[in-house]
Amino acid sequence: MEAIEATEVSKRYGTETALDRVDLTVREGETFGFLGPNGAGKSTFINLLLDFVKPTEGSIELFGHDCQRGGVEARERIGVLPEGYSVFDRLTGRQHVEYAIRSKEADADPLDILDRVGIREDADRQASDYSKGMAQRLVLGMALVGEPDLLVLDEPSTGLDPNGAAEMREILREENERGATIFFSSHILEQVEAVCDRVGILQDGELVAVDTIEGLRESLGGGTKLVLALDPLDEGTLTTIRGVEGVETAVARDDDTVEVTCTNDAKMDILVALHGAGVDVVNFRTEEASLEDMFIEYTGTSAR
Repeated sequence: MEAIEATEVSKRYGTETALDRVDLTVREGETFGFLGPNGAGKSTFINLLLDFVKPTEGSIELFGHDCQRGGVEARERIGVLPEGYSVFDRLTGRQHVEYAIRSKEADADPLDILDRVGIREDADRQASDYSKGMAQRLVLGMALVGEPDLLVLDEPSTGLDPNGAAEMREILREENERGATIFFSSHILEQVEAVCDRVGILQDGELVAVDTIEGLRESLGGGTKLVLALDPLDEGTLTTIRGVEGVETAVARDDDTVEVTCTNDAKMDILVALHGAGVDVVNFRTEEASLEDMFIEYTGTSAR
């Protein structure tokens, strides 16, 4: 059974289209990163999952239950960390987790949950005294209550310092190893790259790519860049490189360095072609395309 299955999902607000015929399947047990620039439709899709809004067309199922017609059954198995969640100022951290335990009818110790997310020492402080990062840890702890089969996390690292973000990633790995499916959106692509099995990239409401990180690299020219220090580097040198089969782009970084995107098979051919043209290769190295590089290639914008 699929954890999430969206079929031809569209959402329109008047003349504005937030989602346009999105088809997406997230398998049980995988960690899936949901990416897109601001306004791409990520939060709208998550709101549809949670039945906060209704689709204009299409349907979404969670573990085989329609999110709209069978919403209660669909949401019994999930934990949610929504973006911008506001804690209750007059309740302590412990009371927040106790509330989540009662709501889910779970058998859990609130202090164990708070310890896991790193704020046990602040269990009996009012949440109004929490920093933004502490509040984010608290809401993550509430989402973990009851060992949900699916965690839906919208920008889970908001407000966390680097150590907190690393601890969050470790918790996600542990939850996935337990068997939970992880679905989360984030604009911090290094975190997505560190933990996700697959990613989906949303642009202007359309799902423009769904694949593994390696699959996305392969689809954008073989997955590597070739960085060359050359003597001389002039327009004739760039023309020589661009004439090699398998080369997609060749761009001068400065007076002696060129960055080439190409298929893996083309790397040696580039070096041979440069030697034949009398160009001295002073140095070269390969770089894997980062998720940031691929995101920009698909969307034309940075995620930050």
